[in-house]
Parts: sequence; C-alpha cells; structure tokens
Amino acid sequence: MREDTGEVTTSLQRPAPSTSKSRSGMPYDSFEWQQEPPPSNGVPRSAWTRQHRRLSRWHRPYTAILVFTDLISALFASYLAVTFIEKANSGFQNREEIFYLVAFIGLPLGWLVILWGNGSYDRRCLGLGSEEYKRVVRAFVAVVAAVSLLAFGTKTELSRVTIAYVTIMALVFILFCRVSARQILHVARRKTGHGAHRMILVGTLPEALEVYTAVTRSPAAGLIPVAIHITDGYAAARGIETPVPVYAGRDVLTLVREVGADTIAVCGSASSEPGELRRLAWQLEGTGVDLVVAPQLTDIAGPRVHIRPIEGLPLLHVEEPTLSGPGWLVKNLIDRVVAFFGLLFLSPILAVIAIGIRLSDPGPVFFRQPRVGHEGRTFRVWKFRTMYVDAEERKASLEELNDSDGMLFKMKNDPRIFAFGSKLRNTSLDELPQLINVLKGEMSLVGPRPLPADDGDYLGDVRRRLLVRPGITGLWQVSGRSDLSWDEAVRLDLYYVDNWSLTYDLGILWRTVGVVLKQKGAY
Repeated sequence: MREDTGEVTTSLQRPAPSTSKSRSGMPYDSFEWQQEPPPSNGVPRSAWTRQHRRLSRWHRPYTAILVFTDLISALFASYLAVTFIEKANSGFQNREEIFYLVAFIGLPLGWLVILWGNGSYDRRCLGLGSEEYKRVVRAFVAVVAAVSLLAFGTKTELSRVTIAYVTIMALVFILFCRVSARQILHVARRKTGHGAHRMILVGTLPEALEVYTAVTRSPAAGLIPVAIHITDGYAAARGIETPVPVYAGRDVLTLVREVGADTIAVCGSASSEPGELRRLAWQLEGTGVDLVVAPQLTDIAGPRVHIRPIEGLPLLHVEEPTLSGPGWLVKNLIDRVVAFFGLLFLSPILAVIAIGIRLSDPGPVFFRQPRVGHEGRTFRVWKFRTMYVDAEERKASLEELNDSDGMLFKMKNDPRIFAFGSKLRNTSLDELPQLINVLKGEMSLVGPRPLPADDGDYLGDVRRRLLVRPGITGLWQVSGRSDLSWDEAVRLDLYYVDNWSLTYDLGILWRTVGVVLKQKGAY
C-alpha cells in the first residue's frame, strides 16, 4: 500500500543543493517543518517548561495508578505490622501519636519518594521488561537502609522484626500491584490498542519491514507502526504489498502530524548519514515526538547490550552469549534434582498413564526415538506412546497432509493418534518420561526441542541450537508450539541460545504452566 506525495525533502537523506531560499535566506534542511520555520538549534525555549507536551500520554494515567497502588501497598503493610506484631511500636513507647504518624504517613511517603528517586516511575521502563521491577527492589534496599540509618541517628530502638516485616510486605504488595497493572495494560494494548506508541518507520523498505515484523510480534510491547517513510525512493517499493502506507520524499515531521504518530523509529542504515540523525533529534526537541533508533541487530536481549559513549559516539557493545560458567553448573544441578524428585513423586501418575495406554492400544508403553542433542550427539528420547503401533508405516501416506512447513511432521487431526493418546498430547503428559533423559544429562528442563535424528543433517543457523541441551519445554513451546512456522520456531530457539540466563529459564517454566493449562498449540 503506497501513498503518492509531493516532492519535499527526503528525511535522513540530505537534499541536493537548491536555488530556492527560505525567508531567512538559507535553503531548507532535512527534518524541517515546512509550514513554519523551526528554531535554529533546537534548544528548548524555556528552562522550566516544554514548548509542546509529549504526544504520547498513556504513561500519565498509568503512572498515577502506580503511585496510588504503591501508596496503598505501603499503608497496608504498615497496618498489618501494627495489627499483628505485638511490639510494633518498640522505640515509641508513650509516643503513640508520633508512632502512628511515622507508620502511616512518614513511611508510605518515604516509599514514594525513594521509588521516584530510583526511577521506578520513568515511562521508559514501564510496561515491558524487568528494569521496572529491578528499580523497585533497589528502592526496597534504600528504604531499609534509610530506616536503619534514621533509627541509628536518633538512637531509637526499633523492632527488627517489625522493620523486616513492614518493608518486605510492602515490597511484595508493590510488586504484585505492578505486575497486575502491567497485565491489564497488556490486555488493553492487545484488545484496543490503547496505551501504545504510534510509530513511523524511517529507512529502506527491507529494513523498515524487518523492524515492523519485530515490533508487531508482541502487541503487549505497545509499539504500533502506522506508516513507513522510505529513504531510497518509490522504485524500491513498486509492486510490493506492505502492511502500512509507504511514503517517500516527505518531511518526516509533517508526516507525523498527518498520520497521528508520536514516535519516529530510524531503521538500520538510515541513521548512517553523518549529522542527519543529530539534526533530527534537534528538530524533535519541544515537539513531544519520541525518537528511537533500531540498529541492524535483532534477537539480542537487553542484558547483552551496553552503550558506551566515546567522544560523543555511542558505541553499541554486544556481549557474548553465556553458555558456560557457574550459571550453567547451577542449571545442570537444578535439572538433575528436579528430575529425580519429579520422577519420584510423579511415579503414581506415570503408572496410571501406562495402564491407560496399554488398555487403549496393545503395544509398548513408551515411544523411543533417536534425537539430536548437545553438540550433535544422538540419544533416544523417552515419551509415552500416543499413536498406534503402525504409526511410522502410515506416515508416508499422510505426508501431503503435513501442517508443518519445516522438518517436523505435524497434523491437527492425525488419524494415527488414539483417543487416550490425544488427551495425553493436549495436556503434555506424554512428555513426562523425558525426566529420565534430564536425569541422565541428555536433556534439560528448558531448552530447544530435540529434533529427530533421521531428518537429515542440521546445518547453518539450525545447527547453532545444538550448542545447548534440548529441553522438555522451551521458548518455542510457550510461544505457540505446533502453531508456529518452522522458521519462527528456529528463530525462537536461536534467541534462547543467544540470550540464556537462569531467570529466563524460570520465566519459561512459569509460562509453561499457563500454556499447558490452556492447551494452546498442542496436537
């Protein structure tokens, strides 16, 4: 979908010299408002106020809600401490008025001030990622330190149990309210589009479409591309269908007004013109429009990326993936311990499932198949059998009905699956015997899915997934399972390999519970 427009300067691409002059006697530069001459250097006109309010305002009511819930959380924690701890007023005997003033006014307000000082209300960390929660935890540490310091300075003998109780409970309540508020925000973004940023993507068409695909994978992120402004002319977009209107030869700031955007995303090489990106930033000062830069670096998690300014040049430093060290030793230990106790406590359920399989179809209880594991080593995976014993012989006649576009064979209504086996697949109970593989060190609780060894060699990008042990669950499983295309499944597996961490594993395990209960993509 393309929009024909008039010939105005192309943003992020310096125009050819022109004889036309502005009223000041100088030619228009890129990023200028054509309707009114912009300020010469982009410096705000007032040291105290913006010339224009920020166009994206969703964070204002959201921040107000967070301030209110944080205050209520701190008040409720103080109320519980006063109610249930007998010596809560230790250090304030015969000074009940001061005690209640500190407990119900001073401490809650102190929480708000320290939360604000730690940047937990900064709009850039709200709604996505773990940075918001990290700042709340840092505020908790600061509150404990401040209370301890004040008690020491005033020689007040406070109850240590009370301090620990009231601060920890406040932290728990604040985090719970913030997680709940974020979930509501994500639902609103997915269902209605409210609370989101409307973006214009600036760059070449392939770069802009790549960024479009990346940001639209997660509606909860709140980034909605509404237009693409290409810097390489309409010839590059001729005959190509695009999900949003494509513009060329337009002043970007004028385009922001026309399409109702509040954010400009500069994609890839569009930011390589010397000085152009800086001039755009100058022109955006005071307009309320956000500027983001999307480099040609995708599927890299935040903890691996660091910005190191050198003489005014922001260098994007990318750390190597952490695929060894103490973290991996802890992961392996957790795998073995959980697998051992899991098999021990789940043995009655495993026995019932085994009886159900034998009653449904005569044959072996377990399905054993060679799979490719860590560093290309093959092993035999353990699964409960969910298909008739002649399933492999019947597979050749069903190849044309394959719902998968990659190396795996998948059918939503596979006739080779018997009734009880279908229930096992829908609830993922057929995967439980893989705890044996985990206990033996052939698999992990979390990792890429083990692929069949008889499907050929895994070369190129796919082979990189063999750098880690395959897992019972993984990013692929919690992101759509069998509903995903092969390319998307490989992308998710590679993302996991490149960005692994223990906390990431715990998050995937938590998400697995919800996916299994919803039976999403299981067939």
